[in-house]
Amino acid sequence: MIPEKKEPLAGWGNYPVADSYPLIPRIEEDLKAEITKGPLIARGLGRSYGDQAINNDKYVAVCTRLDNFLSWDEQEGILECEAGASLEKIISVFLPRGWMPMICPGTKFVTIGGAIANDIHGKAHHIDGSFVNCVLSFTILLADGDILTASRTENADLFWANFGGLGLLGVILTAKLKLRKVETAYFKQKSIVIKDLDHMLEALEKYDQDYNYSVAWIDALARGKKAGSGVLTLGNSARLSELPEKMKTDPLRLHATAKLSVPFFFPSFALNTLTVRIMNRVIAFVQNSPKEFVHYDKFFFPLDAINNWNRGYGKRGFIQYQFVIPEENGRQNLIEILEMIAVSGCTPFLNVFKRMGDGQGQGILSFPFKGYTLAIDFPVSKELLTFTPKLDEKVLAAGGRLYLGKDALLHESMFKSMYPQFSEWLAVKQKYDPANRFTSNIARRLGLES
Repeated sequence: MIPEKKEPLAGWGNYPVADSYPLIPRIEEDLKAEITKGPLIARGLGRSYGDQAINNDKYVAVCTRLDNFLSWDEQEGILECEAGASLEKIISVFLPRGWMPMICPGTKFVTIGGAIANDIHGKAHHIDGSFVNCVLSFTILLADGDILTASRTENADLFWANFGGLGLLGVILTAKLKLRKVETAYFKQKSIVIKDLDHMLEALEKYDQDYNYSVAWIDALARGKKAGSGVLTLGNSARLSELPEKMKTDPLRLHATAKLSVPFFFPSFALNTLTVRIMNRVIAFVQNSPKEFVHYDKFFFPLDAINNWNRGYGKRGFIQYQFVIPEENGRQNLIEILEMIAVSGCTPFLNVFKRMGDGQGQGILSFPFKGYTLAIDFPVSKELLTFTPKLDEKVLAAGGRLYLGKDALLHESMFKSMYPQFSEWLAVKQKYDPANRFTSNIARRLGLES
C-alpha cells in the first residue's frame, strides 16, 4: 500500500481531470482493506477516454499489479488470469504458442478488468460481438467484502450487469477467457478507396460477408458529394500457407516495443483545420496500403507505435465521441451528422467508421447494437462544449446512443433516454452495492448510483 496522497488523475483524453486518492493494491487482501476506506473505483491502464476511472476527492484503486496468470488449458484455449493483466501481456506470452485474444480494441494496453467494465469491441464486431463473448466467468469483490463468481449460469445478473457497467458493482479480481487459435501473427488485408457514403455502405454490405475484420477511416471535413469518403480496410487472419516465404521464417513474430514518443503536450494552435486537412491526406495515403499481408500490431493497434500520442491534442485534452445508430435510415442520418460536424467549427481528428453486428448477447449497459458506428476525436474547446449536446440530440433522434466507455460530456437525462435499460442496471446496483461503495465521476454525472 502507498501513503494516501491526492493526485490529479485523468483518462486517456486528459479531460476532465479530478484530484483523487490513488491506491496501489499488490495482493487481494489490499483490495479488501481498501474498500473499507471510502467510496472507490478500480482503474487499470487508464485507456478509458473520459471520467470512467477517476474519482474526485475519493479513492482510485490502480490494479495493474494484480496481473498474474493463474491457469491455462492448452486444449481448450482457456486462460484464467487476474483482472489487472493486459492484452499486451497475454499476446506476449500466448501468441508464440499460437493463441490470440478473441476481441481486440484499438490498443493492446487495456486490462481485462477494463475490457469487462467497458465491454470493449473491435474490428470484428459483426462476427465476434463484444468482449462478453470471450469471457466464461469472473470473480468480483463486492462492497461487503464477499467474493462471488459470476457467469451465465451463476449470479447471472451480476455477470451481465458488469459488462458495460463501468466498474461500479465491485472490483473484478480474476477472469476465465477463451483465446483464439491462430497460425500466424499476420492478416491478409484489402484496402478500398471510398468516394462517398453510398460507396462506403455498399462496400461494407458486400465485403462484411467475406472478411472477419473491417474498419474505415472517413474524412469528416468532406462535404456535399464527397461526404463519407475515405478508405475501407478489410482483413482476415492469415494462414501459414498463405504467407510469403520470408514471413514463414517467423510466422508468430511479436510486436516490438514502441520507440517513438510524444514528449510534451502540443500547443493548442497546432490543431486547426489546415493541419487536419494535411493529416487527412497522410492518413488516406497510409490506410490505402498496397501490402497484402500486415502484422497484427499495425492491423489492430497502429497508434500503439507512438507512446503518449494523446499529448498531441494539447493540455486542454480531447474527447472521443463514439455513437452507434440503426441501419434503418442510417444513410440519411449519417449524412446529416457528418454535415453537422463539418460546419461545427470543431476540429475532428482520427475518424473511425464501422458496421456493427447484432451483438450476440451483451451486458445491460453495453454499447453496441446492429448498425453504424462512428468514433471521432475532438480537441476540447468552448465550441465543442456547446456542440456535443446538439450532436447528442441528433444521435438520439436517429435511435442511437453514445459509448459510455469513451464519453466525457453526456448529461444524465440524455443518457437515460439513450439507455432506457438503465433502471434494470440500477436494480442490480441496489442489490449488490446499496451504499454506493463503488462510484466514480461518470457514475455521479450520469446518475448511476442506487
